Amino acid sequence: MSYRTVVMYVEIGCFVVCLSGWILVCSTMPIDIWTWSEIESRVLTTSHYFSNLWKNCVSDSTGVTDCKNIPSLLALNWDIHMCRALIIISIILAFFGSVLVLVGMKCTKIGGSEIVNARLTFAGGMNYLIGGMCSMIAFSYYGNKLRAEFQDPYYKAEKFEIGVGVFIGWGGSTLLVVGGLIYSIFAGRDGFHSSSKRFPEYQFPDAYRVVPTKKSIQLLAHTEISESRKPRTTSGSRGSSISGITTTTNLSAINAYV
Repeated sequence: MSYRTVVMYVEIGCFVVCLSGWILVCSTMPIDIWTWSEIESRVLTTSHYFSNLWKNCVSDSTGVTDCKNIPSLLALNWDIHMCRALIIISIILAFFGSVLVLVGMKCTKIGGSEIVNARLTFAGGMNYLIGGMCSMIAFSYYGNKLRAEFQDPYYKAEKFEIGVGVFIGWGGSTLLVVGGLIYSIFAGRDGFHSSSKRFPEYQFPDAYRVVPTKKSIQLLAHTEISESRKPRTTSGSRGSSISGITTTTNLSAINAYV
């Protein structure tokens, strides 16, 4: 099995994982039970209080449920606004991540070259990763707030427990983060390392690589002069003496420059 086939199967598996995580995060928005509390009264009835980011609900043992939307938007605490914004941003980023991944995956063949497809897949993976981190922050903050209020002995208001919506959000956020991270690793290796192979490293000239010192230039020039004074017996020695004189002239010019 070739490397391209392995990457293609990994991309398909990550797409299924990220799509499942996105669906789970979206499903937490209509779920009412983010927090819940049970109160038993002296009469044979039990009241259940539960709420989410958008409304508060109450039900009793007879099965009657009454929900009321949060009346004022500006009267909410800043943490509720933050959780709402982070979850909506996560859903939007994961949606565009799905579009980019569908275009850039190796099995779809919708994009252009291999490098373009890899970069599109990398962008989609980063959208998944950032979206998963946003939703993870929102659900973790909300759950930690409920835990702190429940364990605080000086908290006099009604205490709530963590509901099923927060747990589903944690699961969906984990899937988004894991899938986006794997997408970013594989697609980033193919999309950005390939571009470096097309543009090889610039080779500097020899004159810029080694800077000779003044002492080494004088010693080399003295050696070349002594060799040029030898008798010219053959044509090879004649050529070497001419090259020696030329080298001596060049080195003298370099010495004067230094």
